[in-house]
Amino acid sequence: MVKIVAIKFNSTGKAYFFDPGDLENLEVGTQVIVETARGREFAFVSKGVTMVEEDSFPGELKPVIRIATEEDVRQYEINKQKEPFALQKCQKLADERNLDMRVCDVDFTFDGSKVIFYFTADDRVDFRDLVKDLANIFRIRIELRQIGPRDEAKMLGGIGSCGKPLCCAGWLNDFQPVSIKMAKNQNLSLNPSKISGICGRLMCCLNYENDTYTELRKGMPIVGAEIDTAKGKAKVIEVNILESSVRARLFTGEMDENGEPKLDNNITEFNKEELIGVR
Repeated sequence: MVKIVAIKFNSTGKAYFFDPGDLENLEVGTQVIVETARGREFAFVSKGVTMVEEDSFPGELKPVIRIATEEDVRQYEINKQKEPFALQKCQKLADERNLDMRVCDVDFTFDGSKVIFYFTADDRVDFRDLVKDLANIFRIRIELRQIGPRDEAKMLGGIGSCGKPLCCAGWLNDFQPVSIKMAKNQNLSLNPSKISGICGRLMCCLNYENDTYTELRKGMPIVGAEIDTAKGKAKVIEVNILESSVRARLFTGEMDENGEPKLDNNITEFNKEELIGVR
């Protein structure tokens, strides 16, 4: 068994696992300094120390260096105070160079040796000259990263169509694949304005109940299907997945003027258990 601790670098970011070493009192919310691929970083404990099987993490975990000191916290706050100016400056320089990009966020490394600018753009952007401009101003290493619309929404936050804060900005750590099939599976309107989030992509919440709907749909006919019931053959005109029922019109056994089987004018509701078969 090995000890691990979950760490986040911001409140809405993904949790990463680190080696707590001999450090004690690493409770949720504790400010710490950790070793990362880009050097030491300021972070927060999102889940306290737990024991897991050693083969759960085949690679070597990076260590938690120490619990943040007052000086560490002060340095972190200084870096955060620089971000608004850096963001505005980068966007202004990009506009002056007619670069079609929107700067979304800025992140100074803990030691102040590098600043990372995150931006969105419809196409690839040649930002080499912009990097030179920024390097002349900040006198540190500059990195620009292009992100997608969902990442932008996660960084900026906002209110969704449900009236609540965006899931991605509040608690959703990872983006799961979402497809139009999920909306169809739940009998939702395929109007893009109704199933898209403020990022312009399909809403992440389409994925939340998809497994339940997939399970409930098993053995259920689709609209337009012909079914066999105890009352005779019928044609499905409506399907209620949540109640496991269908509404259908029975065939009369007669033919209309076009030679098509006639349907009774009355609508009959059948539970899933009442269906003998689906054609």
